[in-house]
Amino acid sequence: MKQVVQNYKSGELAVLDVPVPGCKPGGVLVRTAYSLISTGTELMKVSEAGMSMLGKARSRPDQVAKVMQSVATNGVPATYRKVMGKLDSYTPLGYSLCGVVEQVGAGIDDVKAGDLVACAGNEHALHAELNWVPKNLYAPVPDGLAPRHAAFGTVGSIAMQGVRQGEPQLGEVALVIGLGLIGQLVVQLLAASGVRVVGVDPDPVRCELAERLGAAACGDPASAAVEAAVGELTGGHGVDQVYLAAGGGSNQPVELAARLSRDRGRVVDIGKCRLDLPWNAYYEKELDVRFSRSYGPGRYDPEYELEGRDYPIGYVRWTERRNLACFLDLVARGRVDVEPLVSHVADFADAVETYQSLKDGELKAVAVLFRYPEARAEAESPAVAVPTVNVKPSPARAARTPVRLAFVGAGNYATSMLLPHLAGREGVELSTVVTTTALSAANAQRKFGFAEATTDLDTVLGDKSIDAVFVVTRHSSHAELTRRALLAGKAVFVEKPLALTEDELAGVLATVEESGNDRLQVGFNRRFAPLLREARKRFGARTGPASLRYLVNAGRLPHGSWYLRQGAEGSRFAGEGGHFIDTASWLLEADPESVYAVATSGNEDLQVVLRYPDGSTATISYVTTGAPGFPKETLDLVADGKVLRLDDFVRASLFADGGVGRKRWVSSRLPKARDKGQNAELAAFIKAVRTGGPMPVPLESLVATTSATLAVQAGLAGGAPVTLARTR
Repeated sequence: MKQVVQNYKSGELAVLDVPVPGCKPGGVLVRTAYSLISTGTELMKVSEAGMSMLGKARSRPDQVAKVMQSVATNGVPATYRKVMGKLDSYTPLGYSLCGVVEQVGAGIDDVKAGDLVACAGNEHALHAELNWVPKNLYAPVPDGLAPRHAAFGTVGSIAMQGVRQGEPQLGEVALVIGLGLIGQLVVQLLAASGVRVVGVDPDPVRCELAERLGAAACGDPASAAVEAAVGELTGGHGVDQVYLAAGGGSNQPVELAARLSRDRGRVVDIGKCRLDLPWNAYYEKELDVRFSRSYGPGRYDPEYELEGRDYPIGYVRWTERRNLACFLDLVARGRVDVEPLVSHVADFADAVETYQSLKDGELKAVAVLFRYPEARAEAESPAVAVPTVNVKPSPARAARTPVRLAFVGAGNYATSMLLPHLAGREGVELSTVVTTTALSAANAQRKFGFAEATTDLDTVLGDKSIDAVFVVTRHSSHAELTRRALLAGKAVFVEKPLALTEDELAGVLATVEESGNDRLQVGFNRRFAPLLREARKRFGARTGPASLRYLVNAGRLPHGSWYLRQGAEGSRFAGEGGHFIDTASWLLEADPESVYAVATSGNEDLQVVLRYPDGSTATISYVTTGAPGFPKETLDLVADGKVLRLDDFVRASLFADGGVGRKRWVSSRLPKARDKGQNAELAAFIKAVRTGGPMPVPLESLVATTSATLAVQAGLAGGAPVTLARTR
């Protein structure tokens, strides 16, 4: 097997062929899928190895003291041989990974071969294809948690142990100094605990990332903004806890901690930074300085780590292994989001080059993962199922007017983009609005003229006089509410997305088959935009494959937006990406057969490439880092010597063969406002409900678009094209 090693004397890094470790009793042999580079601890080791002998000595005074003791005991020659022999040996790197159990040792009964586990330990969770891991240093990975995310388990446990040492309480305010990998995780764990967080880091990119992940405010340590934020959040008293997650030789972190702490505040050292405590500052506030020892109780205890002797839970609630399992659970439930921390995924074979890029500063990263051959092989041809819809629709009801509508949800999109087109429309009656809070229902009733307002969904679904239900709630509830409305026999208009997982989509389609009710529309409105429809008509029929480019200048979301809650509500692209995939598929008159997705550092900007059966391709660039003044959506369709250009639903142009720059058509006038098709889409839906005719978009197309949207996340996780496999 292969393993990453370093010679501490020469600084050489290498991927060596080494023997496979044996599977000893009390542990498991694990084949690695992903391992995580600690950009703090490991890079410090790599940098130290490149120093001169004097530099090494200065950086490790603890080791120098051991050498001097050996000289006193064994003499200079023996000590020299011993030290040189140790330095001139290969040492391993790595301590956090996720992999598959290949073999189970005697005495292990909590996992079996084939199970996915997260592993810890700088002697057992190495950057190697296979590792033997003792029982107390692995934990089973919860169902549904991606292996690349589970690989964060060890560093997550380090952050968690630090937070536990701070003993945070609801409503407190904490300061996190250093927003590298550990600091970013500490921010999220504190936010999940009900603590408001101020972050400190000289890197503005890391500050912005921490704010997106839950910090109330972040800034440079020298900036007045940090002190102002602490003063505002604490009423001038100072923070309750400070977490030192910074490295380096500066004493600034401990001085800043003293200045911004409240009286008798707690200061927790997690990182390896200079700790020359300013005596007066710490004494006058009687600050409680605490240290966090790695992953938790059990660390450095050979009986716990190697012999598997657990501590009684009544005496030690949180051990290394319990911290590891707890962190994995938080990530699986979406309370901690590690995906935005992934700056780069490298093949294990490129480990040396990756370390060198990190050391030289060419690769700026918070977290870097190694992907191993087994994981890469599994990712070469992943597939997302596109379920086939088998339904015998119930007989269409006789046409009638008015069509009676109920709205489930009355948030910003419903009240600004849908209800204004329905209120007062001839042949439509707004019957009931359902919300989770009484006041929002009452507001919608007053503004748009609903006959009733309620918080009781069951009553609405049981009302046989209601013809159609609009589901306009948060994304995580769409699939279940759609299912319930279909079972109640209603026509359903659900805002995108229809589902956030393959299981949710399968559940909706099972309901369609069970009930015979396929009266479903998803709010993909752009295909109904008048300007785009006119442009497609003028483009005409294609004879060859097309290339489509769709730039979505999405912009940044405000801090605190529920759209940023990826664990609970799906990624931002999962929420609105279906719009752009549906538009591309409608223009190309087909459903995609494969999806390839890549992201920039931090997954802020996505490139999604769709391939269609006739060889056409569509590239969707979904970016959040562009200029706010640039148009949100621009689209180019190229085929058969023609180019169709759409500028943000305001202007369209058609360029044709016959000369450089020759135009066949330009939209004659600018519309009074951007029309992205909501009004026409609603008119088509109401007509279908009123007449019993076909729904505006075939159900097969809605399913294909939803599956393609889900495939984007699968593609990002696997790093390979995802086949959209039709199932029967």
